[in-house]
Amino acid sequence: MNELNFSKEDIKQIQAHNLTVDEVKKQIQQFKKGVNYSNIHSAATVGDGILVPAYLEVDEFIKSFDTAKDKISIVKFVPASGAATRMFKFLFQFLRDYNPIIQSINAYINKNELKELPLFLIALEKFSFYDKVLEQLSINGVDYDSLNPNQQAFEFVKAMLDEEQLNFGSYPKGLFPFHKYNNDISTAFEEHLFEMAFYGSRKEPLKLHFTISEKHKDKFTKEFKRIEERVEEITGFPYEISYSYQHKSTDTIALNIDNEPFRNEDGSLYFRPSGHGALLKNLNAIDADMISISNIDNVVVKHYKAEVAKYKKVLAGILLEIKPKVFDYIKQLKDLDLSEDKLNEIADFLSSKLNFSISKEFEKYSHKYKVEYLIEALNRPIRVCGMVKNEGELGGGPFWVKDEAGRLSLQIVESAQVNKKDKEQKRILANATHFNPVDIVCSIKDYEGNTFDLQKFVNHKAAFITMKTKVGKDIKALELPGLWNGSMAYWNSIFVEVPILTFNPVKTVNDLLKPSHQLR
Repeated sequence: MNELNFSKEDIKQIQAHNLTVDEVKKQIQQFKKGVNYSNIHSAATVGDGILVPAYLEVDEFIKSFDTAKDKISIVKFVPASGAATRMFKFLFQFLRDYNPIIQSINAYINKNELKELPLFLIALEKFSFYDKVLEQLSINGVDYDSLNPNQQAFEFVKAMLDEEQLNFGSYPKGLFPFHKYNNDISTAFEEHLFEMAFYGSRKEPLKLHFTISEKHKDKFTKEFKRIEERVEEITGFPYEISYSYQHKSTDTIALNIDNEPFRNEDGSLYFRPSGHGALLKNLNAIDADMISISNIDNVVVKHYKAEVAKYKKVLAGILLEIKPKVFDYIKQLKDLDLSEDKLNEIADFLSSKLNFSISKEFEKYSHKYKVEYLIEALNRPIRVCGMVKNEGELGGGPFWVKDEAGRLSLQIVESAQVNKKDKEQKRILANATHFNPVDIVCSIKDYEGNTFDLQKFVNHKAAFITMKTKVGKDIKALELPGLWNGSMAYWNSIFVEVPILTFNPVKTVNDLLKPSHQLR
């Protein structure tokens, strides 16, 4: 595509995103060229890439973390820019398709073979927002109790989603009412604050960093002011909350199915956020000895928090055990003239503890090059990732991936990164024993205490193209290497099996009916 294809208005719009025309042209070329699929060699399994701590080891890791936590700085990093809209997909469809005057609710459900809607309607009173919706109906002048079941269902959902009423679909997911404790309604945002109290450092205020949509900043600030005093009184901790936004310069242009720039109704180019990989800059700006990463919707009611926090401590304890050894080995390699036996010991540590594939040519290297090779292999960010047993969830999982040079590395791979037309790749994907819940504890500082430039550890070839819809039309979206996928491709990785209880995402509103989101 030459530059003449872009009008002056287009170029202004591109520059407003802190992008250049050349960068946008490169994005378009990547669409046309396609992206490289990950070459998955085998699924990571227990004993082959996934560690399962023994019962006594669990206690040791927890003790190790509890001993050290008040001497280190800890930040919880929570990607929270997602909107609640997708939680209500089946309810938006219900509002569009259903007419309570001409059809009974049961007939509508049976005709469309719906499963989600009946569960939602049967369990209405269990949702934390139930009273809020009834209050809205009362404001509307609707006598809810006098309505027949068909009208009740329709009016209730309408009050939830109508733009002139509660408009729940416009909420950031982090501020949507998740849980109810007597008269208190708790959001996912608030639940993260409470959870942090179980493993936070008393060295300083509990620090949480949320990446949010800029338009929601005031809403988050207002919510924290509303709950701050109560949360601090209950936990006994002061809090320090910070926010950042996905940088506009990480947005990517969307194309139509003919690989031409998709345009909005006003003729402007359509740029969209490029997935969670765009948050690498935000993560890199965090100054802490240890960073815990969790998605905004992965929270539980208070009864389960201690158990969830227990395994956060296990991951943290593993990191705290491995990191000093890594730093010590780097210093020895730099400062001492080590024997061949010592170099082999370090190579074995990399292989057995950090899942690093040592080159088959290592034995043939000169002593000097062995030292350089080992320093380069050790001197990387470290992540310890919880993995849950695969119970059919859609999304990423742990795999051994083979690169172009034939070297194996431990990676978290999304299904969109796998060529499902290749029978062998599809078979390996289907046989994954574990799933990535995004439960990560990491260190992004080197042995001298300097923060790594995380861009140096990205596999830029791990971007992927996904199909989306915009105003009912199919579009192609280019996503940067995912934050815990290609963006961490060259980190040192330890994968640890954790209980399924630690994974409680809310993808649809009905997920809030699961035991981990219900007080009783």
